Amino acid sequence: MTTVSERVAVSGDIQLWYRDAVSCLQATFATALLRAGHDPLPVLGLHWEFRFQPEKVTSEEFSFPCAPGVELADALMPHHPVRSRWHRAGGQGLEELVAELARDRTVVAAVDNFHLPFRPAYHDVHAAHLLVVTGIDLRAGTVSVADAMPPEFSGEIPLAAFLDAWTSGNPSDEQDAFFSDTGIERRYLTVDVEEPFPVVDRELLRRALAHGSALFHAASPDGDGDHVGLRGLRFFLDDVVERARSGRAGALQHVYPFGWGMQAQAALHGEFLRTWGRAEGLPALAEAGRRVEAVAHAWTGVRVTAAHATAHPPHDHGEVAADLATHTGTLDRAYVTAVQALDEAKEML
Repeated sequence: MTTVSERVAVSGDIQLWYRDAVSCLQATFATALLRAGHDPLPVLGLHWEFRFQPEKVTSEEFSFPCAPGVELADALMPHHPVRSRWHRAGGQGLEELVAELARDRTVVAAVDNFHLPFRPAYHDVHAAHLLVVTGIDLRAGTVSVADAMPPEFSGEIPLAAFLDAWTSGNPSDEQDAFFSDTGIERRYLTVDVEEPFPVVDRELLRRALAHGSALFHAASPDGDGDHVGLRGLRFFLDDVVERARSGRAGALQHVYPFGWGMQAQAALHGEFLRTWGRAEGLPALAEAGRRVEAVAHAWTGVRVTAAHATAHPPHDHGEVAADLATHTGTLDRAYVTAVQALDEAKEML
């Protein structure tokens, strides 16, 4: 520790941003965007797609499918110059974090909620999570962090607690079958918001909707083996129902974490289109946004039913499969309706 600065902190006002459907993934990127002076909703809400990678869903709150060679920020915000990169620090890793903060970069650390004094899971439940690191004070023995997820927190925590959370093995925890059992291991993201930064206008929105439409109508699986678009969605939903019928232990464990990323993206895309369409006097676009928000709502039935079946395996697997068939059918129809509405609205821009 003596080789690094005694105290370092990023500049500017640290703001928290949250929506009911988002996870720590979108919330931490939102803080990076706000630091750069940009409203998160038009940036995080501009892109929408479906992508499923079998056997690659991680047991982390921030699990999100990225095409091969695509970084996380590019997957979430392909139409804006936001760059991110995952790192795994050596040793205790504080030197690396201090160096990044000294460059005034936004640093997002993976942590285990079990060790964080402000999280409800403190000394109770192991679960992988993300938060923004805004400063380190070695003399005082504190780390400043920002976390928009309820209960929101922005302030100092003991350095020892942060290191425990950041270096945790995040062991399997029967109280959280979805976000434990994946080691944290000093991972962190650096996020850079570059200039020039485009403002969303009709031309950029038209390009974004055309890009999303092409992805939803694409052949699936794609050249990388990812299940994409409406065809990929149907593969995923059919697979979920079949897994429920099988009754295999853990067969549905991936649905809850995977679905959170898809649900959050749909919710933000829908909210952005609905509010932007109303502001610009484009009722077809606003209505399309409402249709996309309906997709986000439909994800809840699939995620919650799969989660309950995972945490409390039923005796009657056929009953769970029937319930999931109902919920997946609702979700499938919601996607089809939303994509059709977006295709029609795109032609009016």
